[in-house]
Parts: sequence; structure tokens; C-alpha cells
Amino acid sequence: MLADVGGSAVDTLVRQIRQYIHDHRLTVGDALPSERELGERFDAARNTVREAIRILKAYGVIEVRPKVGAMIVDRHMDAVLDLFSFQIGLSRETFLDIQGFRRLIEVGAVDTIFAGLSEEGLATLGAINASILSAGSVKQAAQSDFDFHCTMLGFTGNKTLVGVYKTMQPMITRLMETGKATDGLEGTFETHSAILDALARRDRLAFQYLMDRHLDHGLKYIDGSVM
Repeated sequence: MLADVGGSAVDTLVRQIRQYIHDHRLTVGDALPSERELGERFDAARNTVREAIRILKAYGVIEVRPKVGAMIVDRHMDAVLDLFSFQIGLSRETFLDIQGFRRLIEVGAVDTIFAGLSEEGLATLGAINASILSAGSVKQAAQSDFDFHCTMLGFTGNKTLVGVYKTMQPMITRLMETGKATDGLEGTFETHSAILDALARRDRLAFQYLMDRHLDHGLKYIDGSVM
């Protein structure tokens, strides 16, 4: 049976199941055939089917539910986050790489953010920022911090950009937690408030300057640098 769960057999079955999903136009909430039916349909051993199901679950394509079986879901981004969180390290090199990427997005997208920003959007950002001070834990405060930045990027209207940004969430929130445990919550709140003011005034230079400083600030938590 070990030969049946080798990479080539499993990979082939994964492709076949994905093709089955496409051909039958299955969508979120639809059920896959049972493991036995899949084995019979694709002439695959039971262990091969189970391994293929496990891989598709890791990909965020399906979810296995008790008494229901495998169902189609849309967890692609969650799966990326799960995998990414096991591969990152909080080193200086990683910090500079991630923050450099964030700078390209958050600072570089200023005009698109301005174009999609409304008074309602500003109010939403203000409420998220306020939740940092009322957070019950450092972890909750870091999540609100991340939500502030992610919501701001959402005003670009670019779902792909927001999705890519979310893949960095484990690293970003880990750094945010470190900063808040060290310096408290007020600094983040005040910096965000200044950024909000620049957004409200559509002050391009002020926004870019404040965001650039904000992104650099966390380096001191990595190696003691003074920004």
C-alpha cells in the first residue's frame, strides 16, 4: 500500500479531483463523492484517496465535515496564511524584506487610497484605531493594528493587493505584538491618528512621510536600532 501513496499517484489523483470539480461545476457548499466513490471512479487505493483529500484540504479547496464528508470551500488565503506562518522568522533580514514590501504597497498606493477613501471610510479607520486603546490584550491590539492597515488598503479596491498583504499577517502581527508589549498602545494610536489626519486632508507628502516612519519604527524591536 505504501506504493499507492507515493507522490506521483497522489498528485495525479489531486489533479483528477480538481478536474472533476471543474467539469461538474462544483462550487462552495457542494459535496464531493465519498472516498469510496472517488477510489472507484479514479481507480485509486483508499490511502491514496485519503492523502489526496488531505492535500486538497491543506490547499483550502475542501473541508471535511462529520457525517457530511468533503465539501467545497474557499479557504485559499487561509491556507496560505497557515503555511506561511510556519516558514517565517523574525530576523533583521526578514523584517527589512517584509517592511520594504509593505512600503511599496502602503506608501506607493497613496493616490489610489485617496481616490477610494470616503468619510465613512475615515470613520471606520478611526473606530479601528480607537479599539487599539481599548483592547483587552496585546494580541487583540496587534490584530486591530493590522486591521487598520488592511482596511486602509481596501480603499484601493484591489482585492488581489489586499489578499497578498494578508499573506504577511503572521509576521506583521508578531512584530506588532512585540512593539506593544514593549512600548504600550498609545504610540501606535497616536501615529495612526496622525496618518488619519493626513488622509482626511488628502495630504500626500504628510501621509507618505508618516507611513514611512511608522514602518521603519519596528526595526528597533529586532536589533535595538534607534529610528
